[in-house]
Amino acid sequence: MRTQDFDFYLPDALIAQYPAKTRSASRLLRLDGDNGHLSDAQFAQFDDFHQAGDVIVFNDTRVIKARLFGKKASGGAVELMIERVLGDHEALTQIRASRAPKVGSKLFIAEQFEVEVIGRKADLFHIKLRCQTPVYALLEQVGHLPLPPYITHEAVAEDETRYQTVFAKHAGAVAAPTAGLHFDDAMLDRLRQRGVTIAYITLHVGAGTFQPVKADNILEHTMHSEVYHIPAETVAAIQLAQQQGKKVTAVGTTALRALESAAVSGQLTAGHNETNIFITPGFQFKVVDRLLTNFHLPKSTLLMLVSAFAGFDHVKHAYQHAVAHEYRFFSYGDAMLIDRASGVGT
Repeated sequence: MRTQDFDFYLPDALIAQYPAKTRSASRLLRLDGDNGHLSDAQFAQFDDFHQAGDVIVFNDTRVIKARLFGKKASGGAVELMIERVLGDHEALTQIRASRAPKVGSKLFIAEQFEVEVIGRKADLFHIKLRCQTPVYALLEQVGHLPLPPYITHEAVAEDETRYQTVFAKHAGAVAAPTAGLHFDDAMLDRLRQRGVTIAYITLHVGAGTFQPVKADNILEHTMHSEVYHIPAETVAAIQLAQQQGKKVTAVGTTALRALESAAVSGQLTAGHNETNIFITPGFQFKVVDRLLTNFHLPKSTLLMLVSAFAGFDHVKHAYQHAVAHEYRFFSYGDAMLIDRASGVGT
């Protein structure tokens, strides 16, 4: 398939710049992947669509203040976006500057922290802090929340709360697992009261999630890599649900990517790993029955994943419906609850 196949018209006015008044106040579009049937609902009804014994899997990664501003030794301005923390004093990062710094270059963050570029890994820079302050502490002190590029305002206090899930636990993401932003504690409690099992994985979302697909043929695109962890108790909960004929719902494409990556051998396995899985139409899903996800950018890898899950034509029609009915798009927007199409899972 061609990247152009996943393009669609989206008025700028439908790109949500701010979150809904409350977390669960968003709209919810339901899509049946078997027949393409659509129904309009409210996210506050989400718990009504689940039964006792079902499992819902959340990504409990925590967004870090990954944007750093500083200067080169020559005085030129630089902006760093931490992609992955490698240890107390090292990280992989994107660097924006008038000229890319060379290995050995010194950078100065917030006029007080010295950073040295010690290597390259593809389009990322390997940096080392030449100070006693660990990376995470430095980010908390002088870092800025990395809102997505299509959100035009600078991060404010509200964003620091609302661009973080209520169950965020493990620091390391540079973008939020946005399907999880709709949940508040009251919704989680209602799900538990229904007998739904709440389970977690951790996948640290990288800035690569916003990288455009530049290849015309989607199979020529190189997917970014992300680290994830799946606890043994999550695997056990999913296996029990499958044995009992219950549904497994992934909250967000990140949760889905982690689960399907951990099951590529045919059996879901627990543990730490790294994935660059690229899910496109034709992919055979082994774990996830349902997907809760926001509306994604045109020609994006996430839209390709959703099309693999529910069928290309069904998703295309759903997005046309969403635009026509003025659903709000992207990170702060509304959500879809999708039942997987038959024939794309084992």
